[in-house]
Amino acid sequence: MQKPSEAESRYAWGRLAAAVALATIGGVGLWSIVVALPAVQAEFGVARADASLPYTATMLAFMAGGVLMGRLADRFGVVLPVVLGTLALGIGYASTAFAASLGQYALLYALFIGGLGSCAVFAPLVADTSLWFTRRRGIAVALCASGNYFAGAVWPPVLQHFIAEYGWRNTHLGVAVFCVATMLPLALALRRPPPVLVAGAGAQAAGGLARLGVSANRLQGLLMLAGVACCVGMAMPQVHIVAYCVDLGYGAARGAEMLSLMLGFGVVSRLVSGVVTDRIGAPAMLLLGSSLQAVALALFLPFDSLASLYVISAVFGLFQGGIVPSYAIIARQFFPPGEAGFRISLVLSSTLAGMALGGWLSGVIFDATASYQMAVVNGLGWNALNMLIAAWLLLRVRAGLPPRVVVA
Repeated sequence: MQKPSEAESRYAWGRLAAAVALATIGGVGLWSIVVALPAVQAEFGVARADASLPYTATMLAFMAGGVLMGRLADRFGVVLPVVLGTLALGIGYASTAFAASLGQYALLYALFIGGLGSCAVFAPLVADTSLWFTRRRGIAVALCASGNYFAGAVWPPVLQHFIAEYGWRNTHLGVAVFCVATMLPLALALRRPPPVLVAGAGAQAAGGLARLGVSANRLQGLLMLAGVACCVGMAMPQVHIVAYCVDLGYGAARGAEMLSLMLGFGVVSRLVSGVVTDRIGAPAMLLLGSSLQAVALALFLPFDSLASLYVISAVFGLFQGGIVPSYAIIARQFFPPGEAGFRISLVLSSTLAGMALGGWLSGVIFDATASYQMAVVNGLGWNALNMLIAAWLLLRVRAGLPPRVVVA
């Protein structure tokens, strides 16, 4: 076991860099399915809602797998889930390249790429990072959580290029080889166990729960509901922007560029939000980020020109990037450190459940209305629920209620 002084040390920052690289590479599983959606839909000859189902299944598998990987990280350290996830990505991309039907494609992608692969380099790495930082935990967690946004900024144009040149099946084979070759060496940088936990950290977390006046399980449930709600709203632009551009006649390449722009500005947002979180606290950052996301999402209603969609994509990324890291900081603040992997995985996995639900609902609404306008309205409704939960949490924190006994 390492010394407490290693928290926020040079090694901790180097370890964070390795974690970000792993999340960026392994995060391909969240975005390749989005970029390949038009090609997969055309090859299998299905409706938009049916073509969106593999994404939904993948996000649900990601949610369940993230909790499992979080448990493994708590018990055996973060290296085991990362290695298992790397191997699963290799198997998943290689096997989906030979899928004979949409059902096979959805099952293989969801099981190996979502449920065992990309999930291993998201919540477990965020939870592990939270154990290595104290004063700068906000920016450190934001950096780690930005890995999937780095993936969203880097992978879509690369994948779109190779899909256009060589087809989505050959592209999947290439991704399989690349993930295994790069991620296994990076996993070695995470072998050192985390610093000794500060004495009394668990008691401090329990005291925080008492001041909120809620049980641990109730707070966990509220955070998970908030995660679902914010990401239903987030899903429409992120999941359907490529297909939206195809429908408007702008082409898949323009949509991939917008997705990359959205996720690139999302990285900026997450980093800035990390600094802000260290100053104003995670509950306040959650409410601020949720409010800004609502504003950005509403911009999709009146504007659909090519130039305006580029601008709105950038604004959407810039406004919503701070939401998801806030959940991890809140969970780390109010739950014992020894439960970090499990608790944070539950909360972050719920955000993926929201992406899954939102991606599918947007496809269903599009098929019913031949437009994404009502899908945006649906997202705004869910976003309002997230804002209500964030406002409640912030008010409880600011009120500083006296401790009282709560039953889990």
